[in-house]
Amino acid sequence: MTSKKQAVTVYGAYGHTGRFVVSELRRRGWTPILSGRDPGKLSAVGAEHPGLEVRPASVDEPASLDRALMGAVAVINCAGPFASTSAPLIEAALRARIPYLDVAAEIEANIDTFELFADRAREGGIVVVHAMAFYGGLGDLLATAAMGDWTSADEISIAYGLDSWRPTPGTLVAGQVSKQRRDGRRVVFANGKISYVTGAAPVVEWTFPAPMGKQPVIAEFTMADTVTISRHLKTPEIRSYMTVAAVKDLTDPNQLAPTASDESGRSSQTFLVEVLVRRGGEERRAVASGRDIYAFSAPLVVEAMARVVSGQVKTAGVFTAGEAFDARDFLASLCPEHLSLEIR
Repeated sequence: MTSKKQAVTVYGAYGHTGRFVVSELRRRGWTPILSGRDPGKLSAVGAEHPGLEVRPASVDEPASLDRALMGAVAVINCAGPFASTSAPLIEAALRARIPYLDVAAEIEANIDTFELFADRAREGGIVVVHAMAFYGGLGDLLATAAMGDWTSADEISIAYGLDSWRPTPGTLVAGQVSKQRRDGRRVVFANGKISYVTGAAPVVEWTFPAPMGKQPVIAEFTMADTVTISRHLKTPEIRSYMTVAAVKDLTDPNQLAPTASDESGRSSQTFLVEVLVRRGGEERRAVASGRDIYAFSAPLVVEAMARVVSGQVKTAGVFTAGEAFDARDFLASLCPEHLSLEIR
């Protein structure tokens, strides 16, 4: 593994997820460079982490991004909406010739990154790992691990078992951006492609492993995992399900932000993600459980960054988690501290 104390720029370091990423980097011996749009908020984070460099930067000012990335071995983008921040930061990473990673969960922003930068990242010789977060990264790794030696599947289903979902301000803003782009439609993946449909999503039941058990879920609740999985796993159908309780929290007009329940800042929220892969009459599945979907994104993206910087991704370009890494090995590296895992 790469020697520690190397600098990594965290853009959006003062955001909810960004703070977890900064802490995880420090815990693992890296040196975060704190960056983002708001100098005052950055200074507040800097006061919590004495000795770290604070470098304000705006996506509208390329020179400021270049200064923010100077001397860093990688950049991790935690600032949404990613529809606005991903492209300028990838451009800056291309100029600096360093890897770029983000925690984007916006479906349209994910699609844009693959379409706009796949060729340029490959030609520029940098690695871009997109959507390296709870939504986008975890489901992709689980699906890839469950597929194993299968080269294709008839169907991949992802069931998100969240006991609650208190969205961050960043999640809410990103959701509004996505809604505007979709013009009231919903995203589905069927017949081998992503498409947009109208009408309410159906409510069905999903039986999760104990102790969660049978739960009402919203079907066709498409998240970033659908984009990442469809990039490299061959299947005509990707179905997604989300517990009704979590959707009610997300759509509550009196939404509450996540509340810390321990010294690390993690909330008490729990998650269980089950991925079911079907081919003919056979089934394979992977199940992961843990705590706090936002806090969990930090070890996920930091582990990915460490693997990229140490040269474990041999080819330049834009990648998903399942494409870039050995899925089973990657997931195992998060156990048992961050994740409980079963693949069968």
